[in-house]
Amino acid sequence: MTENTALRVARPAARTENGRRLHGHLKSRLQKGLVYGAAAITFAVLLFLVAYILVNGIPHLKPSLFSWTYTSENVSMVPAIITTVEMTFLALLIAVPLGLSTAIYLNEYATRGNRLVNIIRITTETLSGIPSIVYGLFGMLFFVTALHWGYSMLSGAVTLAIMILPLVMRTAEEALMAVPDTFREGSFGLGAGRLRTVFRIVLPAAMPGILSGVILGIGRIVGETAALIFTAGTMAQIPGLLQSGRTLAIHMYVLSGEGLHMNEAYATAVVLLVVVLLMNLLSALVARRLTKQ
Repeated sequence: MTENTALRVARPAARTENGRRLHGHLKSRLQKGLVYGAAAITFAVLLFLVAYILVNGIPHLKPSLFSWTYTSENVSMVPAIITTVEMTFLALLIAVPLGLSTAIYLNEYATRGNRLVNIIRITTETLSGIPSIVYGLFGMLFFVTALHWGYSMLSGAVTLAIMILPLVMRTAEEALMAVPDTFREGSFGLGAGRLRTVFRIVLPAAMPGILSGVILGIGRIVGETAALIFTAGTMAQIPGLLQSGRTLAIHMYVLSGEGLHMNEAYATAVVLLVVVLLMNLLSALVARRLTKQ
């Protein structure tokens, strides 16, 4: 009698447990399907955009677009290509040391739970959400007007450096936080100081994550228009440090805005896509070299 009673009690419990397992399995399959579906849609949209740019731009690539000097007839993009590379280099030269140094201080030197650290992180996240047009207006009022730098490469580069600084800093900090504490403890145990531990142990291990932030910053620099129109200007020339110049994104914007050179604008989009891919590949190669070392 006791055994029958135990079986009667155990059967509903087993059914309930099986039902929960089945429900959890179906829920897991549904979530996996949603993730795969979202990834497929994202990839399809990206593939469509790239194909649309290539189909509309490649047929209109011609030698005149690669003339050394710009005229209203050839609308050459060579000055814009050189300006894009210069602007990217200058902005990264300012933003990366500042962002990386701040990330090292916040993660390696500052006391955990420090109120100043929390304020810096909140401020950084706030700066990340500010529209680029606001950065452009700030750059125009401060660098162009107040400091009398005028519409120049320097004004544009410093403005872009301020824009990507939160991105570089947060990604570098997350990369440093991902390095296990055992690496640091082992280095301290062998007698190394904190500075040597950071530069010889922690930074090499975190370098792939740091460079991923740099790659994201490159993408934002190359594709930026609003901030540069108000700070670097739109002159189609190979500029000096205190001269106005236009990047590829601004060059494409100007051509499409005029409505007279739409074919050339599509061709510029193809070159812009190639330039971004080359910069990302170069950054990835540097990351691999540094990781192997």
